Amino acid sequence: MNKNLQPVLLTIMGKEYKIACAPDEQDDLINSAKQLDEKMRKMRDSGKVSGADRIAVMAALNLAHELEMMKNQNAMLNQTLNECLVKMGHKIENVLESK
Repeated sequence: MNKNLQPVLLTIMGKEYKIACAPDEQDDLINSAKQLDEKMRKMRDSGKVSGADRIAVMAALNLAHELEMMKNQNAMLNQTLNECLVKMGHKIENVLESK
């Protein structure tokens, strides 16, 4: 076990979880746990999903889907940015060649 890991106490749906985490990642872990707790509570309160296991799986699927959509969006933005940079590079080359 990494000596730099420190225990972080998280509460999700009223249950406590102690997770070992690097100090520089603790804030992100805590925020992730809060987001998961919020999603799980919303699902439970909606009455559409019952049982902690099913709620956890559905929340995880929703978060995984959101992550996948963000990855796809990021890839499209990177492609668009790269295309713009290539066009800008061509324009700069044309300007420099014409002088």
